[in-house]
Amino acid sequence: MAYEAEISRSNPGCLVFLVDQSGSMSEQVETGVPQSKAIAVAEAINRLLFELAVKCGKEDTVRDYFHVAVVGYGVTVGSAFVGDLQGRGLIPISVIADHPAYMSQQTVLVRDGSNGFVEAAQGKPVWVEPVALGGTPMNQALRHAEDLVAGWVSAHPGGFPPIVLNLTDGASTDGDPSESGRAIGKHVTADGPALLFNLHVSPGQHEAVAYPDSEEELPNDLSRVLFSMSSVLPDHMQGYAKLLGYTVSNATRGFVYNGDISSVVQFLDIGTRVTSIR
Repeated sequence: MAYEAEISRSNPGCLVFLVDQSGSMSEQVETGVPQSKAIAVAEAINRLLFELAVKCGKEDTVRDYFHVAVVGYGVTVGSAFVGDLQGRGLIPISVIADHPAYMSQQTVLVRDGSNGFVEAAQGKPVWVEPVALGGTPMNQALRHAEDLVAGWVSAHPGGFPPIVLNLTDGASTDGDPSESGRAIGKHVTADGPALLFNLHVSPGQHEAVAYPDSEEELPNDLSRVLFSMSSVLPDHMQGYAKLLGYTVSNATRGFVYNGDISSVVQFLDIGTRVTSIR
C-alpha cells in the first residue's frame, strides 16, 4: 500500500508550503486578538517549523528527516524565508533550525515557585514574516511547487511522496489553477504520487467545510476548483483527522474551505503526518 515509506536521514521527506501573500490577506480574522490573516498564517507556519525541528531532534542534534520549502505568492512568487535563508528553496530541517531570522519576544505567564505566576519574556523563532500585497498568482505558485517536487522525486525515487500544502484566501488571479495543481500528483515515487492539500482561509464568519469527500457540500466554484485538485488523504492521515473529530471516509480529501485559524493549525498538523521516522 502507498504512503508507508519510512522517513530517515538517508530517505528524507519533502514538505512544500505555499503561502498566499496577496493584498486580501490583510483582512482581520477572529482569533481573540486583532490579527490579520497574513499574521495568523505566518505564525502558524513558524510554529510548525519549530515543532518539526523539535520532532527531528535526536541526541542533541536536529536530524535531516525533512527538507522544507516555504513559497510565498503575491506580487512575486518565490521563497518566503527571511534572514539568512532568504531566496532558498528546499532546505534541510537542521539548517532551518539553526538559522531563524530572529527571535520574536512575547510575554507569557510562568509559575513563580509558590503557587503563583509571574510574567516572563519568551523568544520564538521567526523564519517567515506576514506579507499582504498584490494579487493571487496561484497558477505560478503551483508550477513552482511542481518544479521542486519533480526535482525531489528524481533524487529520491523510493521515498515518501512529497507533500504540498497550499494556504490561500481567494481565487487565483492568473487563471484556473486546476491543471497546475493536478500536475503535482503526476510525480510519483515508489511509495505513491505526490500529495497536494488546499486550505481556504476565511475571517471566521462562515461555516467551514472540512475534509469533504464530494463536491455536494461545497458552496461555490472556488471551493469546487480547490477540491478538485486536492489529493485524497492517505489512510494514516484519515485516522489522525478522525481522532481530531472530523468525519472521514476513504474518499476524504485534504481540503478545508472557509477555515478559521484553528483550522489552519490542524490542517498543517494533519497534512504533515508521516507513517514513521527512524
